[in-house]
Amino acid sequence: MSSFAIKAESLTKVYRLYPAPIDRLKEALTPFGRKYHEEFYALNDVNIEVEQGQCVGIIGLNGSGKSTLLQMIAGVLTPSSGRVIVNGKIAALLELGAGFNPDFSGVENVIFQCSIMGFPRREIDELLPKIVEFADIGAFINHPVKTYSSGMYVRLAFAVAINVDPDILIVDEALAVGDIRFQAKCMAKIREFRRAGKALLFVSHDPGAVKSLCNKAYLLDRGRILDEGEPDQVFNYYNSLIAERETPQEGRSSLQKGLLRQRSGNGKVRIEQTSLIDSQERSVDTVVSGTRVRLELAADIHHDVDNPTFGILIRDRLGNDIFGSNNHLLGVETGLLTAGSRLLITYEMQLDLGAGVYTVTVAAHAGEAHIEESFDWINDALVFRVIHAPDAKFTGVCRLSPTFGFQPRKAMT
Repeated sequence: MSSFAIKAESLTKVYRLYPAPIDRLKEALTPFGRKYHEEFYALNDVNIEVEQGQCVGIIGLNGSGKSTLLQMIAGVLTPSSGRVIVNGKIAALLELGAGFNPDFSGVENVIFQCSIMGFPRREIDELLPKIVEFADIGAFINHPVKTYSSGMYVRLAFAVAINVDPDILIVDEALAVGDIRFQAKCMAKIREFRRAGKALLFVSHDPGAVKSLCNKAYLLDRGRILDEGEPDQVFNYYNSLIAERETPQEGRSSLQKGLLRQRSGNGKVRIEQTSLIDSQERSVDTVVSGTRVRLELAADIHHDVDNPTFGILIRDRLGNDIFGSNNHLLGVETGLLTAGSRLLITYEMQLDLGAGVYTVTVAAHAGEAHIEESFDWINDALVFRVIHAPDAKFTGVCRLSPTFGFQPRKAMT
């Protein structure tokens, strides 16, 4: 059997955009081959591969082509050029309510969906109780789906997709609609699906979900693949892309791909050094868990800026966000900073982290978040290691310092 579950080769989807409906008729009737349309590339020469048993995340800004890509892989859309090769049975959870007949009840839609997937009635009758139980929408399962809330749509759609035993599961951001309890239930089911050695293609804007579920990610932008690799590294590039895209046009710098992955911003403020200082005023890269440290950021001000924000973000070795803060969130103003000045920013804290390797991403920007105007954003500006204190070992990433006690209770009779 082939080692890949999905392979997309030179996948392109082009739409013709006409200024007015009459222009479509004009173009069809003109004897000189005049074009009245503009071509819009929803996807342009995209190549991806998902191996058997692999979980792959697709990330990107809105309008980047993520949904178009998934719809072509699922066979809902036909590519303008290129091809998709699929090895195995696909179950797709695409846009909300896709494939449901609004006048059918939930049960009738389940039977209909399973029928078009090729299941005989005997197998459908066996699957139906599992699907109804997983959806957990009570009496609404017998009501027309046009009366459902968006959360009920997702519950039913996911219940069908995950319980028909597919070889490949495609999920397009639909899980963001359900409640927290149902999302947790879905994530547990997806992990079970992954442990079974099946393939998952997953679109989400949630870094935590992608990093915890996926072992590879693709960054899609304006119909093209910009980056691929480990999810935490691809999200670094994604964050830089957001900062660069949201920075005012006149302040943008021209950044190459390799630089954009690590650093972005318009340069009005630049963080020139990041250091971790221990209680003896030494710059260190190894710290005992629970000790007090000072994180220092040395910044040069190249343009007058009013009340800039300086932030830090600590991540673990897998790229999961552990802790982040900035002076805006802490309610501290930095005031008007003038060009040519220098600033030392300090964060003092007790480093109550578990043993492991961590990175610090630092940023200078306007407002609460870097998407307003990014002056400087540096991914993994600092790497440090935390080791256990000899008398306080524990598991996990958070040191809570609990106390333990016990007392005798009356014996059971």
